[in-house]
Amino acid sequence: MVTKHESGGLPGDADLRRADSLAREIFSDVANKWALLIIEALGERTLRFGELRKEVDGVSHKMLTQNLRTLERDGLVDRKVYPTVPPRVEYTLTEPGRALRATVDAMCGWTQQYLGHIEDARSRFDA
Repeated sequence: MVTKHESGGLPGDADLRRADSLAREIFSDVANKWALLIIEALGERTLRFGELRKEVDGVSHKMLTQNLRTLERDGLVDRKVYPTVPPRVEYTLTEPGRALRATVDAMCGWTQQYLGHIEDARSRFDA
């Protein structure tokens, strides 16, 4: 994340501190739990909608659809429709999506590494 000190000469669209910047809009699109879980689930695979929904436990049809559309709009997910009855639709990460996946994988690893620490902290806080 770009801080006030680091943003010096960034154009307005790249400045995460600005509410109206494109960078903040994109950050908001990808920094939600469903988008992160979708990116992680797709990985290097191509999945159909139903397969993806099974992989992302707990996501509703509506939330999966909304997040896939947003990720597709941002060029992170490729959607391919096959002209069959019923239509077959497949989703795959694009090159930028695969690049983002490395960050998502690191976040997943961090979560697993510090899960016990966070559980302990929550127990102390909630006591």
